[in-house]
Amino acid sequence: MTITTRYATSGDEPVLHDLARRTFGLACPPGTAQADIDAFIGTHLSADSFRRYLADSGRIIVIVSDEDQPVGYSMLVRGPITDPDVAAVVDAATSVELSKFYLAADRHGSGAAPALMTETLRAATGTGAATCWLGVNQRNARAAKFYARHGFAIVGVKRFLVGSEWHDDHIRQRTLSSADGVGAGGS
Repeated sequence: MTITTRYATSGDEPVLHDLARRTFGLACPPGTAQADIDAFIGTHLSADSFRRYLADSGRIIVIVSDEDQPVGYSMLVRGPITDPDVAAVVDAATSVELSKFYLAADRHGSGAAPALMTETLRAATGTGAATCWLGVNQRNARAAKFYARHGFAIVGVKRFLVGSEWHDDHIRQRTLSSADGVGAGGS
């Protein structure tokens, strides 16, 4: 098994959309309506959405592959924080958001997620941010444990809209250090 990471570029839109289609629902709590999941993907994770994301200089997308097959991705976002619950606990001027972090279900436990997180934290450090923050559904125990292992502590709560349904998220944040940037660049 050879796990590699790289930064997404123009032309990766179909791959990213396919990964999003296969992975977004895994982060939603049980009972989330499939129609709401599909609506979120159609609005925020379409190939056209990824085209806009890749053209945005405030975003960085990292793809993780196993044997040259893309199995997950992450997205960092710099810029203003529009959610008042997040703005109350995170300093937009010194932080970067880990907006997306998804891995195909059949790759959980394979080592791909830690490789993706390592490269994502390198990229986050490379933005000059002092901290990295994310939102994760409060009922997603697997993700919560993973983020805690990687130094993300709960600093607040917020709501997250999926289709027509509101979900409760924890806001997690960690300090970035020079150790996160060691060996920066795709592997």
